[in-house]
Amino acid sequence: MTLLSGKQYIDRLDQMNNDVWVAGERVRGKISAHPAFKGILNTKAHIYNMYLDKEYKAKLTYSNNGIDQKISFQIPKTIKDLQKRRQATQLIARTNGGTIGRSPDYIHTAIMTLSQSKSFFDTRFQKNLNSALERAIENDLSYTHSFVNPQTNRSTHYTEYLHDLKEGEIIAARMLHETEEGIIIHGARLLATQGGITDEILVLPAASTIMEPWYAFAFTIPSNTKGVRFYCREPYSTSTNNNLFNYPLSSRFDEIDTVVIFDHVLIPWERIFFYNDCKRAKTVFQQTDLNMMLLFQAVSRQIIKTEFLLGISESLASSIAITQYQHIQEKISEIIVTLEIMKALLYRAEQNASPNAYGMMVPLATPLMSASTFYQKMYPKLTDFLHQIGASGLISLPIEADFELDPTLSLEHYLRTQTLDGKRKVQLSRLAWDLTMSAFGSRQTQYERYFFGDPIRLASALYQAYPKEPFTDHIHHFLKE
Repeated sequence: MTLLSGKQYIDRLDQMNNDVWVAGERVRGKISAHPAFKGILNTKAHIYNMYLDKEYKAKLTYSNNGIDQKISFQIPKTIKDLQKRRQATQLIARTNGGTIGRSPDYIHTAIMTLSQSKSFFDTRFQKNLNSALERAIENDLSYTHSFVNPQTNRSTHYTEYLHDLKEGEIIAARMLHETEEGIIIHGARLLATQGGITDEILVLPAASTIMEPWYAFAFTIPSNTKGVRFYCREPYSTSTNNNLFNYPLSSRFDEIDTVVIFDHVLIPWERIFFYNDCKRAKTVFQQTDLNMMLLFQAVSRQIIKTEFLLGISESLASSIAITQYQHIQEKISEIIVTLEIMKALLYRAEQNASPNAYGMMVPLATPLMSASTFYQKMYPKLTDFLHQIGASGLISLPIEADFELDPTLSLEHYLRTQTLDGKRKVQLSRLAWDLTMSAFGSRQTQYERYFFGDPIRLASALYQAYPKEPFTDHIHHFLKE
């Protein structure tokens, strides 16, 4: 099979009958027909089709023994391989303005990285890593993932980590016991983006500091595994806001975030990467370079998102003839500076990549960590710039139906600008609004603000990882002169 068409992906997902709940009701029938999922699934189907399209195929796939496979599954051995990965990620991201943070290539990268790093894992489970990658490639699987526990107690030591909890007291997903078939997992996990609309779910440890053995596990299982249930947040795409003019982003790119409940779920031995293993749970992201490979994908996407923001900002400013004002130029210049800094950091990481212990070419860590930390701070500022450029024009926004009113009340006339007719001006403004002010847009800002973790913790990690000795040594010698 190897490369699925969009229709094949949708048909397979419809047949899985995943246990998905929206607004207090379980989704019945074809999930692709549900208003909350129709837009994002059509978008994902388009992404699947891109890999088969002659226009894009050479940029998105590579040949493995004569078989076309997705570049996201290719083990990078050279800097050129990394360049191809980046270009493929950005090609996909341009179809959605970088607003889909969990396009299929994101977790494909994780599965590839973990498989290539199989010697990091216990010998009992190394074959499972190989099988996971082979299965993903052969069936062209899509994944959701969860790396986060519920926010029950974020103090130094989670109270729910007590070993002697009764089953009714368990909150964070944990291992209950072993059986001949595998391990039993019970409890909840957070933030499974696209939960319920993928083939499988990847679960990795939720903490890197405090860890008890019954929480130290990693595995993949099908999304329709018995006992797995996905509870969706309120959708941004519904039957009443699926109009492309009114909701150009929400209607197509709402990924849906879910809480995953594991109700005494059996994880077969052949699906486990490790369990009851605190050491590997604490170091899996760092020792396999999974964190850097995922950051490489993410920063590549964020660059496209910044280009999208720049394009909207300049288009909006030009439409109302305010680009000559210095305060507008200053705001748009900050977007440009952000874009160029992100591109420079990614380029440095890419060009200074080196092979790791598992034979995989890995981008230089500190530029990627710097880019991630920088973008967490800058993205909310960039959206604020767009708010100030659009000003009240982002508030008094008609919808498409308003342009079909009596011609004597024509909004076309009253809302036109020197360069755009009234309807096109409103369409542009609604794009800016949907990216930064709608429920979808607010989620985008929060998503980027906390992408890859708490900003303070990530800044601390950068401080600890950065080689500061050459600079302090220079000061020491300077003072001795």
